[in-house]
Amino acid sequence: MRPYEVMVIFDVGAEPPAIQAVVDRLLETVRASDGVPGHVDRWGRRPFAYELRHRREGYYVVVELTGEPRTVAEIDRLLSLADEVLRFKVVRIPDKVAARLASGGGRARQGARGPASRGPGGRAATSEGAPSEAAADAAAPAAG
Repeated sequence: MRPYEVMVIFDVGAEPPAIQAVVDRLLETVRASDGVPGHVDRWGRRPFAYELRHRREGYYVVVELTGEPRTVAEIDRLLSLADEVLRFKVVRIPDKVAARLASGGGRARQGARGPASRGPGGRAATSEGAPSEAAADAAAPAAG
């Protein structure tokens, strides 16, 4: 069995029960093909970078699962037929990343380039969370 992540973008005009029904069918499809559904993360309404089927925003849902390639083929068929779905993407999670996520590391932790590493005003922060002296000197006007 392999770990996968499925991102589904729903039409914002779809009713919440309709969105939930598609997510439930996806999870049931995974269980029926001997897969293991994982965490369902509802991101909510997000704007698009460009128009997609004459829409400017969509409702995002990310589903983690473990299954066989035939499970992914069935998910692909299911989501292709659902009218509420604007677009979807199934990604196989690499084994190294899956092992790291299973051990408790990974997404919950911010990387060195994440927003947690920035101080006030977007400047790089030191380990204490205050702007570094070099960043403060560069931002301060020169005394003359």
